[in-house]
Amino acid sequence: MTAFSTLNMLPAAQIDNLNELGYLTMTPVQAAALPLILAGKDVRVQAKTGSGKTAAFGLGVLQHIDSSRFQTQSLILCPTRELADQVASELRRLARSMPNTKILTICGGQPFGAQRDSLQHAPHIIVATPGRLLDHLQKSTVSLENLQTLVMDEADRMLDMGFSDAIDEVIRFAPAQRQTLLFSATWPEAIAAISGRVQRNPETVEIDTVDDLPAIEQQFFEVSRHGKIPLLQKLLSVHRPASCVVFCNTKKDCQEVCDALNAAGQDALALHGDLEQRDRDQTLVRFANGSARVLVATDVAARGLDIKSLELVVNYELAWDPEVHVHRIGRTARAGNQGLAISLCAPEEAQRANILSEMLHLKLNWLSAPANVAIAPLAAEMTTLCIDGGKKAKMRPGDVLGALTGEMGLDGADIGKITVHPAHVYVAVRQSVARQAWKQLQNGKIKGKACRVRLLK
Repeated sequence: MTAFSTLNMLPAAQIDNLNELGYLTMTPVQAAALPLILAGKDVRVQAKTGSGKTAAFGLGVLQHIDSSRFQTQSLILCPTRELADQVASELRRLARSMPNTKILTICGGQPFGAQRDSLQHAPHIIVATPGRLLDHLQKSTVSLENLQTLVMDEADRMLDMGFSDAIDEVIRFAPAQRQTLLFSATWPEAIAAISGRVQRNPETVEIDTVDDLPAIEQQFFEVSRHGKIPLLQKLLSVHRPASCVVFCNTKKDCQEVCDALNAAGQDALALHGDLEQRDRDQTLVRFANGSARVLVATDVAARGLDIKSLELVVNYELAWDPEVHVHRIGRTARAGNQGLAISLCAPEEAQRANILSEMLHLKLNWLSAPANVAIAPLAAEMTTLCIDGGKKAKMRPGDVLGALTGEMGLDGADIGKITVHPAHVYVAVRQSVARQAWKQLQNGKIKGKACRVRLLK
């Protein structure tokens, strides 16, 4: 394992910051790609989600930023807002040793005017989805004339989502002399073609190909379409995961499964494309902070989901594409942890199962459904309070924690993750004290101001 401290090009302050963040040794993708990126070369990287690629390009991008120049020097393109938010959040953590570095996300689902106002002073780094960024470029509210580094993250997904033309358009606004980094979980011909168009003599890094499946136990159950929900409820009752994602192929199934789980007292949230952006944000926060044990999601919606220790992944339906299957199950064995992935397979999905077996060189482990299992509730340990305010009101996690544990007298052990968004703060509190915390916050103050607070259900 190679330590970050061996990278001479990283300043001591950044190494100290990485140590504080718990980044001591590099993942394979970081060890292979970072020296090339720091040296200013164009690099194309094949690596899956969870391999540490964000820090690989993030550290490279930050190293090339001159924060005294108020110009956009780096652009990171992502397929979805969720992934863009995750990348921007990681970059801010990595940039803690670099004061006055402005990082801005530009995605659809947010008011254009508010973004335009934020762009009055050019951010050093923009993290964006292609469509919305193109709108800004065409209206001249964003300038890329001083761009030094362009990153395309999860490029295969951007193509799948139909962003190819938008990407070409965006690149027309960028200088020809720049560093271009391309990250993709798979390497279809279309990605090779983009690389040929936008990169100069790129170095190639390949990590974790499909053949290198992580340490995940995979179980397959044959079950009729109508028998899937009862079997899922039984399996959740057997395994009792602290956190589990159930993948569905359609929004309709997503909602049906979620409703059935909640009806049986198995705390679940749904995440799909029909949700308003605020509801999506809240769902992701609540799942990440332990206010629900099960997230039922479509593939597009789950992009950018950043849960460090997911105990179980369930494929309610098999994915059409073996690559998507690998992507799904890879979420349960991050950072060297063991994981369990369960796939429910109706007879009409048998062909997909065969293709999966062939493509992954995998003998599928078919099991019988557990017998004599009563469906048991699966209650979340935490619940979430939503406080109006957030970054715009200069609220920090410490302010909220101080208010709850100080004058309101709550035990710090009963308070979980505190997440600050632009207009809201989300606080995870233990179920047993949730109503007490809610009442006290309604009558109390944070930073000397009364606050509006809701208990999210």
